[in-house]
Amino acid sequence: MEEWTQTLGTGPLLAIAAAAVALILFLVIRIRLHPFLVLVVVSLLTAVATGIPAGSIVDEVLVEYFGSTLGSVALLIGLGAILGRLIESSGGAKVVAARMVEVFGEKRAAFALGITSLILGFPIFFDAGLIVVLPIIFAVARRIGGKNLLLYGFSGAAAFSVMHVFLPPHPGPVAATEFFGANLGVVMLIGLVIAFPTWYLSGYLWGRFVNGRYPMIVPDLFGATDDDQPENPPSAGTVIAVLVLPILLIFLNTGLDALASVGVVDATETWVQALMLIGTSPIALLITVLVALLVLGRFRGANGSALEKLVEGTFGPVSSVILITGAGGMFGGVLRASGIGDALSSTLADLGLPLIFAAYVIAVVLRVAQGSATVALVTTAGLLAPAVTTGGFGVVDTAAITLAAAAGSVFASHVNDSGFWLVGRLMGMDVKTTLKTWTVQQAIESVVGFALVLVVYAIF
Repeated sequence: MEEWTQTLGTGPLLAIAAAAVALILFLVIRIRLHPFLVLVVVSLLTAVATGIPAGSIVDEVLVEYFGSTLGSVALLIGLGAILGRLIESSGGAKVVAARMVEVFGEKRAAFALGITSLILGFPIFFDAGLIVVLPIIFAVARRIGGKNLLLYGFSGAAAFSVMHVFLPPHPGPVAATEFFGANLGVVMLIGLVIAFPTWYLSGYLWGRFVNGRYPMIVPDLFGATDDDQPENPPSAGTVIAVLVLPILLIFLNTGLDALASVGVVDATETWVQALMLIGTSPIALLITVLVALLVLGRFRGANGSALEKLVEGTFGPVSSVILITGAGGMFGGVLRASGIGDALSSTLADLGLPLIFAAYVIAVVLRVAQGSATVALVTTAGLLAPAVTTGGFGVVDTAAITLAAAAGSVFASHVNDSGFWLVGRLMGMDVKTTLKTWTVQQAIESVVGFALVLVVYAIF
C-alpha cells in the first residue's frame, strides 16, 4: 500500500465518490438495507473502483479504518451508555430534569441545555460530551412531554459541535493554529466571540424549526424508562457532580497540555503524565462510571448482581450505534486512502481566491468529499500555510483565516462522516431524517461561523 500511487484524476475520483454516496442513500432509504451492511459493501466497491491494490483492501484499508474509528468511539459510547443507564435507572435523570424545569421553566429549558452544553463543550470532545449529557437531554424532553426530541437534542448536540470546531484545545483548531502560525490566545478569543451566535442560530433556532417539522419521541437508548420514581433517587446535586467529574478530569488533561506547551510544567514529569492519563476521555469516563456504580448504585442499596445485569443490558441498544459509526468511518477512510483529498488539494490550490475565502472553500470541498472534519481542516492548513505565513497578515487576520478553515471543515456532515451516523443513531433518526436535520444543521453552522469570521476579519 505504501508504494501504491493513484493514477486516476480528480474528475474520476469525484465521480466514484459521488456514485458511492448515491448508492448508500439508495440502498438505505429505498431498498431499506441495514446501514452497517450497506456501508461495508459500498466501502469495498469504492476501494475496488478507485484502484486500491486488492491485497491491501481488507487488512490495510477496510479493517484499519473501521478499527481506528472504533478505537476512538466504541469506548466512549460504551462507557457513556453505562453512565447514562445508571443515571436513568437511579431516577437521577428525572430529578435533574425536574430541577432544570423548575429553575428555568419549560420555555427556557432547551436554551438552558444548550448553554450548559457550550460550557461543558470547552474541554470535552464532541462525541464524549454528547454521550455524557444525553441522559439529561432525554429526561428533560420526556418531562416536558410531546414529540420534542430535536428541540432539546439539537440544542445540546450543536453546542458541542460548535465548541469542537472553533475552540482550542480541540485538535482541529489547535492543529490549524500551528500550521498557520496563528496566536492561540487570539484564536480562542475570536472563537469564543462567534461560538454563542453560531450555536443560537444553527442549534437552538434550527432545533426549534426542525422540531416542528419532524416531531419525534425520545428513544429508549439507555433502556426502558418507567413513570415511577425509585424509592430513593439521588439528589440533583449528586447527579450533577457525577456528570461534572469527567469534565473536570478532561479539563485537567487539556490544561496541563497547554501549560506544558508554554513551558510552565515539564511534560516528561511522572506526575504530569499520570494526571494527563486520567484526563484522557476514555479514562475519565471509566473513572466516572466506577464512581457512578458506587454513588448511584451500591450506596443506594443496589447489589452487585443487579448492577451487573444493568451494565449488561446497556450494550444491546448501543451495539448498533457503535458498528454503524465504525462502518461510516471506514467508508470515509476508503475515500481518503483512494487519494481524493490529495487530488482535490492540488486542484483547489489554483483557485486564485483571497486566502480567507480559499481556506473556507477548500475545507468545505474536502469535508464533503471525504467526511473527516479534522482531515479537511489539517489538509487545508497544510496546503495554505506557506501563503499565510509569508503573507504579512496581522495577528487577528491570521486567526480569522484559521477559523475560516475550521468553519469550512464542519460543512454538511453526511454518510461519509462517522459523526453523521453517531448523531442519527443516538437520537433514533433514520438516514433521510438525519440528512434533512443534522446535515443541514452542520451546513448552517459552517456558513454562520464563516460569516461571523468575515465580520471580524473586515473590522479588525
